[in-house]
Amino acid sequence: MTDQQADGGTQPKFRRIVLKLSGEALRNTENGDPIDGDILQTVCAEVKKVHALGVQVGLVIGGGNIFRGQLGAQHRNVDRTTGDTMGMLATTINGLALMDCLEKIGVPVRVQTAIPMDKVAEPFILRRAVRHMEKGRVVIFVAGTGNPYFSTDTTAALRGSEIHADCIMKATKVDGVYDKDPMKHKDAVKFDEVSYAEAINRRLKVMDTTAFTLCMENNVPILVFNMHEADSIVRAVQGERVGTLVHHVK
Repeated sequence: MTDQQADGGTQPKFRRIVLKLSGEALRNTENGDPIDGDILQTVCAEVKKVHALGVQVGLVIGGGNIFRGQLGAQHRNVDRTTGDTMGMLATTINGLALMDCLEKIGVPVRVQTAIPMDKVAEPFILRRAVRHMEKGRVVIFVAGTGNPYFSTDTTAALRGSEIHADCIMKATKVDGVYDKDPMKHKDAVKFDEVSYAEAINRRLKVMDTTAFTLCMENNVPILVFNMHEADSIVRAVQGERVGTLVHHVK
C-alpha cells in the first residue's frame, strides 16, 4: 500500500494497473480540437481518484486524435514506417498534455518514452518505472514500443507484462466486449467475461491479436470498460463488476 492510500476506504482489488486510453478519447468531436481541455480534465480527475486509493498506475495513451500511422499509409501517401513514427510522436504530445493536467491537480507524474528525447521525457527504464510507481507516481508510457507496426494496445500489453501489472484496463466508448459492434447491431450480445483464445478466434475488435496473445502468454487480464461512465475505473479497481474481463477462463 502506498502513502496516498485513503484511510478507511475499500481496499482496491488491483495493486498495480496499466490504463490504456485511446487518443481519440481526448478529441472534441464537435469542433475537431484534437485535445479538448474539458475532456482532458475529466480523464485526469478519474485517474486521480484511482491514484488516491493507493493503486499504482501506469498509463498508455494512443495518438489517433493527432495522427494514426496505418491510416496515414492508406489515405495520405505516407510510408507505413514513417507514419507509425509520426503516430508515436503523437502519443508523446498526448502524454505531455496528461502530465501537465495531472500535475496541476496534485498528482505526481513521470513520462517515459520508448524513443530517446531527453529534453522531453525520461527514457523507458523498467526498474525506474517500477520505482516511480512504488513511490506513488503515475507513469505515462509514450512513443509506443519505439518500433513501427506495433499498436499502442500492444504497448499496453508489453508494459503491463514488464511491470507485472495486475490488470490492463482498456477504456473504450462502450461498456465491454460484444460479439459484434453494438453501435451497428442492436442485437449485439455483451460478454461478462471471455477467454483470450475466444477473443482471438472470434476476432473481437477490442485489442489487436498481438496484444491479446502477449497478455495470454504472460497471464495479464484485460478489463474492457466504458471510460465515459462516472467512477468506472474506481469501481473496477475496487472489484465491482464493470465491463468485460478477458482472462484465462477456468
